[in-house]
Amino acid sequence: MILVHHLNDSRSQRILWLLEELGLPYEVKRYERDRKTMLAPPELRRIHPLGKLPVIVDGELVLAESGAIIEYLAGRYGGGRLLPAAGTPERLRCTYWLHYAEGSAMPPLLLKLVFQRVATTPAPFFVKPVLRGVSAKALHGFVDPQIKLHLDYLEGELAKATWFAGDAFSAADIQLSFPLEAAASRAGLDAVSYPRLWQFLERIHARPAYQRALERGGPFMTG
Repeated sequence: MILVHHLNDSRSQRILWLLEELGLPYEVKRYERDRKTMLAPPELRRIHPLGKLPVIVDGELVLAESGAIIEYLAGRYGGGRLLPAAGTPERLRCTYWLHYAEGSAMPPLLLKLVFQRVATTPAPFFVKPVLRGVSAKALHGFVDPQIKLHLDYLEGELAKATWFAGDAFSAADIQLSFPLEAAASRAGLDAVSYPRLWQFLERIHARPAYQRALERGGPFMTG
């Protein structure tokens, strides 16, 4: 049986959702973030040297990185589901989105989180204005425009088809869910500005497999 090392409110939620979509039996080893720092617990380094999740164990295989895990599980156990046929334009789009989600979409979202925390971190009174000024300049001058650029791009892509790889739901939609959930939580993705992306989130939230994964993984993107 597949074992998923799962950190609350993290990328590993996607792996639980994928396994539910595939109908595969799996076990969950849960870990909790530090409530003050929101950092992962240090014991994760016993699972993976970087101390990051998700990590799955499938027999003798130990595999990290969401995109690699999703591609592996869908390829080995999907039976033609969630990955479009090889050699098709849909497969190429699916592969593109599997890489884009973490390689392009997530960095500005992570930077936004970092600079927001810099602005509110405890510091001597004479340092606080400097930290806030640097944070505001970075956010307004670079980070927020980059996030808007990506959300505009993704909104436009959903004008071409119902799902990101085409007319059928695929692994690409599972992989892209995390940056879009993050953007809805803290980066301006709403129903007015990005109606297609908002409808995408509503569609995935309504999927029974998504809801079952939440039951296994716990609260997600609540902050």
